[in-house]
Amino acid sequence: MRALFSVLYPVISITVFGLYPSMTIGPKEGWQVYSSAQDADGRCICTVVAPEQNLCSRDAKGRQLRQLLEKVQNMSQSIEVLNLRTQRDFQYVMKMENQMKGLRTKFRQIEDDRKTIMARNFQELKEKMDELQPLIPVLEQYKTDAQLISSFKEEIRNLSMVLAAIQEEMGAYDYDELYQRVLKLDRRLRNCMGKLTCGKLMKITGPVTIKTSGTRFGAWMTDPQASQRNNRVWYMDSYTNSKIVREYKTMEDFVANVVSRTYNLPFKWEGTGHMVYNGSLYYNKYQSNIIVKYSFETGQVLAQRALEYAGFHNTYPYSWGGYSDIDIMADELGMWLVYASNQNAGNIVIAQMDPDTLEVQKTWSTEYSKRNAGESFMICGTLYITNSHLTGAKVYYSYSTKTSSYEYTDIPFHNQYFHISMLDYNARERALYAWNNGHQVLFNVTLFHVIKTEDD
Repeated sequence: MRALFSVLYPVISITVFGLYPSMTIGPKEGWQVYSSAQDADGRCICTVVAPEQNLCSRDAKGRQLRQLLEKVQNMSQSIEVLNLRTQRDFQYVMKMENQMKGLRTKFRQIEDDRKTIMARNFQELKEKMDELQPLIPVLEQYKTDAQLISSFKEEIRNLSMVLAAIQEEMGAYDYDELYQRVLKLDRRLRNCMGKLTCGKLMKITGPVTIKTSGTRFGAWMTDPQASQRNNRVWYMDSYTNSKIVREYKTMEDFVANVVSRTYNLPFKWEGTGHMVYNGSLYYNKYQSNIIVKYSFETGQVLAQRALEYAGFHNTYPYSWGGYSDIDIMADELGMWLVYASNQNAGNIVIAQMDPDTLEVQKTWSTEYSKRNAGESFMICGTLYITNSHLTGAKVYYSYSTKTSSYEYTDIPFHNQYFHISMLDYNARERALYAWNNGHQVLFNVTLFHVIKTEDD
């Protein structure tokens, strides 16, 4: 084998270019290229050159050379096939690599989506827990209410047994006698109440929320001149741009929203200082200082009169605005108008009004700015003014029409819903009616009374 390579070395040359792709080596003169191989990028990696076929053709060594050349050609072809396969495999590997990259991206996206979904599900669960959290004290209250109801049932059962025993012991004559004693006691109590003179406001308690309805501003009232059996309620939502008045037969119907009648007034109202007095509605006509008296019975306007010098349409409203320039009131002594004028430098003016003719009978000028007042109401001829319509309001100032004098007061009350747009006194109920931020509420008042005796 060593001798064979010694013989062939002068006549055949295999040149490898793989390490030097930039070099170009040509065959020597009288030699020819038999085969060459290239890589995937087209670079030559080997070249086979040999003498021309007519050289040494008759030599036995030439036959060996030709056989060797055939083997080299076969090797070259195998190398080309291998190169093609390598290129195809390389492309397949590149394709697989791209697919792997795509899968890696998809897996990363799925992982991110999983985290997002888990976060969203966690947030939904948290929101559900936040919604359920307030129900815990409610459920606790239900437990308390259930115990209280059971206690009530037990008390009613015991009371029923006691009443049944008393009824068995009492005859018909005894019952009638007891009933007459109750009526007599009621007459004595009413007679005593009739001897109470007008009192001075000492305390405000409550409120009691009767209903939640309507807009943020409005007015509701009962008739202080009506009989004890007449408990109709009137309801006027909003402070302007409306003419609809709703009537309810009783306070229970008002709470249940059972409307008995609806009135369409001939003129729109302005503000919330309306008053129902002796079967008629008194209100401020829209964009004017005119007072209108409207009869619920006939559905007609009974009287109209302009309130001289009175500001209107947000010229001198209460601190909350709402065209509350003119406030119509009633107390134990009759009907009143509260407003402000340029002549009194925007300060509050009190006027006593004839309920039939709407004529002003007498006026009193105060030194309290109408725009700085939250609301006001009359009790026994004295005007009481609050210092704000918001939280922390209190009765801060009072003016007596009897003595034409004023004093600063400090009577707090609970502004439960933070915004009062109507506050009126009802002499029959001895209570304050208020519209508190869409809630209809009642305040109880405590008056300092002087009882007249037979010697007075």
